[in-house]
Amino acid sequence: MRFDFNRCDFADAQAGADAIAVVDAQGALSWGALRAATEAWEQAAVAMGARAGEPLVISGHKEAAFLVAMLGCLRLGIPFVPVDVINPPERIARIGDLVRAGLRYDAQGQAFVPASGDPALLDEQALAYIMFTSGSTGDPKGVQIGRESVALFAGWIRDCLNLGAAPVFMDQMLFSFDFSLFNWVGALELGGTCVLCPRETIAQRDAFVSYLAATRISVWASTPSFVRQQLFNPDFDHAHLPDLRVFVFGAESLTPAMAEELWQRFPQVRIVNSYGPTEATCSTTWVEIDPALRAAAPNPFPIGRAKPYAEVFIENGEINIVGDHVMRGYLNRPDLNATRMFTRNGKRGYRSGDLGEIDAQGLVTFRGRIDDQIKLHGYRIELAEIDAAIAALPGARAGATVALRRPDGAIVRLIGFVEPAVAGPAGLQPLPDGLVDWKHTLGRHLPPYMIPSELVACHRFPTTSTDKADRKQLERLYLEARLSKNPEPQA
Repeated sequence: MRFDFNRCDFADAQAGADAIAVVDAQGALSWGALRAATEAWEQAAVAMGARAGEPLVISGHKEAAFLVAMLGCLRLGIPFVPVDVINPPERIARIGDLVRAGLRYDAQGQAFVPASGDPALLDEQALAYIMFTSGSTGDPKGVQIGRESVALFAGWIRDCLNLGAAPVFMDQMLFSFDFSLFNWVGALELGGTCVLCPRETIAQRDAFVSYLAATRISVWASTPSFVRQQLFNPDFDHAHLPDLRVFVFGAESLTPAMAEELWQRFPQVRIVNSYGPTEATCSTTWVEIDPALRAAAPNPFPIGRAKPYAEVFIENGEINIVGDHVMRGYLNRPDLNATRMFTRNGKRGYRSGDLGEIDAQGLVTFRGRIDDQIKLHGYRIELAEIDAAIAALPGARAGATVALRRPDGAIVRLIGFVEPAVAGPAGLQPLPDGLVDWKHTLGRHLPPYMIPSELVACHRFPTTSTDKADRKQLERLYLEARLSKNPEPQA
């Protein structure tokens, strides 16, 4: 059995009903049980007044009930709005008001509760979901994704990635983070298993590896930052996870140092790098790190070529994305739609705000965010370029850069952070001996104005809720260390 995202319904029901479809911290659901649970959820939702075209908020964490609700919404034609309970109740309520959802389904309590007091059908028809991202106005902004976009995404996983029969996906990303779509859509489209990994399980290092081993995960998709956290565990290797055969990365740059460390732990594993904003249904480009690309070892690795249904081009240094997988626009934000969206050859287009380059082979390389571009002493600087250079230092696993500013916003100087490959105490620490000559080493790759004035070691970079390196937290740690009475980290 599997879930067909073209029809948004279960398919091949005559086979494999007893196979495991979803695992969470409470247990496992077979494909037959998943279908029965989805049908029961649909009956309850309709009885509560849910209707096609009116959004429904789903709140929770990594429960099977959350996944059941999303499938039920797809079958009923109800656009779902996933929100993790990591968000404060006020934000969850605000999202319900913004989408004018009549209902919110509490996946942890498995109960329907009222959402907006003014529910309404959406202007956009046949949406699969609305996912909220941070908004510059203080209100989150809703990204509207059509059902056709999800079907295209599922088809790419099925037809292009060669993941084998009934693969088992590790899914630790929040359902409200679009990268999670890869795991549950991929697992269900291919008739495999989606292993949901809640925060509480991940926090217990040994229990997490045991959980993954017991469920026999074969596909791991995450940010590089999340994998770097696992590399501190010596048991994160092929001997303890013998079924793991594919890593898929996205949302952050992938460095050769990171890939090589993975290959040391998992010698036969495949590594796929991908890229795509929420506004383009999780991913738009992809590339497998084959032997030739591994030998070339560009830092960072390219994010790949456009998928069969996508077009990517660079305009004024910015990555532009075109195709039916592009969002239907931001919810109730005609101002943003006017500046971020366009039409090209009859297809929707999106100006990503990401900087990139395309080589003669069509490979795109990510070069940072337009909003991560700073100006220091008259020079335009991409923080991502400095990050990559720090990550390439001897004994480094990752790098990050923070621009310190005065109260008036003027940039004072750059502070670099390096995450050493060798484990150490948490927080900011003196640099290891091998990095004594770090300025000279960076000077081989960066002009003088891009070299940070100080480099600090930080074991286990703090991360955001979407498992990306958190520059704001690094800056806070640095400033607290500078203001404390403790000895300052050595430069």
